[in-house]
Amino acid sequence: MASTHSVRAARPRSTGVANLAVRTPYYVLTGALAIIFLFPLFWAAIRSVSPQAGTAQVHGWGLGNYDTLTHYQAGIWQYVLNSFIVSGLTVVFTLAVSLLGGYAFARFAFPGKNVLFMLTLAILMVPYATLLIPLYVLLDRIGLQNSLLGLSLVLTLFQLPFATFMMRISFESVPKELEEAALVDGCGTLKALVRVLVHAVRPGLVTVGLFAFLAAWNDFITPLVLISDSTKLPLPVAVANLRAQVMGVIDYGATEAGVVVLALPCIVLFILLQRQYVRGFMSGALKG
Repeated sequence: MASTHSVRAARPRSTGVANLAVRTPYYVLTGALAIIFLFPLFWAAIRSVSPQAGTAQVHGWGLGNYDTLTHYQAGIWQYVLNSFIVSGLTVVFTLAVSLLGGYAFARFAFPGKNVLFMLTLAILMVPYATLLIPLYVLLDRIGLQNSLLGLSLVLTLFQLPFATFMMRISFESVPKELEEAALVDGCGTLKALVRVLVHAVRPGLVTVGLFAFLAAWNDFITPLVLISDSTKLPLPVAVANLRAQVMGVIDYGATEAGVVVLALPCIVLFILLQRQYVRGFMSGALKG
């Protein structure tokens, strides 16, 4: 009997050791990837407050580089506000259009639906930089060139193919019986969408919104082409202009401070929304 109990007691230990042996390469790989991706950000954060020759923080550790960034031209807060306005409008426009488009592709049957959907996805294969000059001319003719609203509309256009794809598979993963029950209870199609289905596809909406925000917040080429007023520049372009202020000499300290300011909202949003973000991708993976 004692030997039987000893065998049973040994089994959990051996199982735990085996699981640890299986998981160890996974932990090592994910840990190494985390270090690789986080090291540049940690380096920029440390260097932004450390003493560097040719910067505002020459002696000792401090916030001299951030002071330079704060008082650059129109002021850092103006550029941050511009970025938040552009990113916020892009998120709102992308969610509104992709929600309706994804719902239509998922629930309605109409001639050429699949062809139209494939054409929508085919836009992803077009380098968006090639569209900027025609869009510049179009925005100039309708009076939206050199405006944050026009920039938001262009960034929304670039996000719609992926966003519509995500919302279609999110709606397709929701049982039709849920919508039918709402229709039986007296809801119209739009009312059922707003009151019932929106809650069911919340992870997909979070994923689309987060992607739209990150793309708009970090975009450099589009505002560089479409915005000529220095007071309307978003933060990435302002930080790039800050790099070479005097005689072409790069101010690495202020640039690294700008990198930290650029990264912080993205990190905070991803930490707050990561659970919904993963669920949104998992719903698409399970459907696919």
